[in-house]
Amino acid sequence: MNPSAGRILTTHSGSLPRPLGFLPVLLARDAGQANDAEFFDATRAAVQETVQREADAGVDVLNDGEMSKPSYATYVKDRLTGFGGEGSMQNVRGQIAVLEDFPDFAEKRAQAATALSAIQFTTCDGPVRYTGQDAVQTDIENLKAAAAGVQPAGTFMSSASPGVISVFSPNRYYASQEEYLGVLAEAMREEYEAIHRAGLILQIDCPDLAMTAPGAGSLENFRRQMELNVAALNHALENIPAEASRIHICWGNSEMPRTTDVELKDIIDIVLKVKPAGLMLMSSNGRHAHEWKVFRDVKLPDGKYVIPGVLDSTTNIVEHPEVVADRLINYAEVVGRDNVMAGTDCGFGTAAGMDMVVPSVTWAKFRSQTEGAKIASDYLWGTQP
Repeated sequence: MNPSAGRILTTHSGSLPRPLGFLPVLLARDAGQANDAEFFDATRAAVQETVQREADAGVDVLNDGEMSKPSYATYVKDRLTGFGGEGSMQNVRGQIAVLEDFPDFAEKRAQAATALSAIQFTTCDGPVRYTGQDAVQTDIENLKAAAAGVQPAGTFMSSASPGVISVFSPNRYYASQEEYLGVLAEAMREEYEAIHRAGLILQIDCPDLAMTAPGAGSLENFRRQMELNVAALNHALENIPAEASRIHICWGNSEMPRTTDVELKDIIDIVLKVKPAGLMLMSSNGRHAHEWKVFRDVKLPDGKYVIPGVLDSTTNIVEHPEVVADRLINYAEVVGRDNVMAGTDCGFGTAAGMDMVVPSVTWAKFRSQTEGAKIASDYLWGTQP
């Protein structure tokens, strides 16, 4: 889609707080204990409520809030075969190194992570193929039905990248990581293409392109893994136009020291090799807020646009609209006003039940995003002195 319509449009990275009463139904479903009819009805109602809240807050390009998914990555266990092995959060290696430097913070984080115990983690222990055709079609129908009543500027649907699936559900079956990624790409291609055929913008969630860097041992090792992940993703997207898709790259969605986060300047050349036109980047938290400057030296390729996160998804501070505007203007002045859309650092409901930002603050942040985007648009298009 065209990221600009004579103003800066607003969007977000995907996951949103689950409505009151829906969370137990979703977690029961994830554990295989829910009644199908009850789950489908509750999900449809949750999507309807969420889309209306987005529209009321002024979100231009909205989605279903990932209501049907227990988390943005683990949901694939119910849409792919071969994920019968038992896994755990320890599969996600992203920030282990930094926690060793801050043991008191590690203890605090462990206490706060108890909500994740309800999420079902897996490993790959058999042949992978896609079986989620009905599930993704239901998601599509629910989103379209809800969006019909609010007429947004655009609608998107999130899907996990081959790389992030391999992080959350490690390979215990295939001969190599490269083979595993290739199989995941072929399987997830079905979901990607179903979303595209439905006329929705496809968003690929790609934290594998940033958050797992500390676990790689060196920047060189991580860059090699990135190249494999990007190649697998691009293969899966070969039938989808670049302008019909976007990716979300993040460094992990939690409050943490972040002293070992890989810097954007050290990976931007590989990031720009991904096929999707839209690049959603962390741009608000204190470790990455300066990285708009990368684009002073690196030219954004023609046809691509940037979706900087102007809202921090890990703090209950509501950003002032002027702060939102400043962040957008910084990006617009280095990549061009027509190549910027306002986004969020990450999701506000990344894993069901693990909301770091309470729902009332989440929606207040979105209202601030809307106001800030208007201030930035007035400045960039010259409608305000």
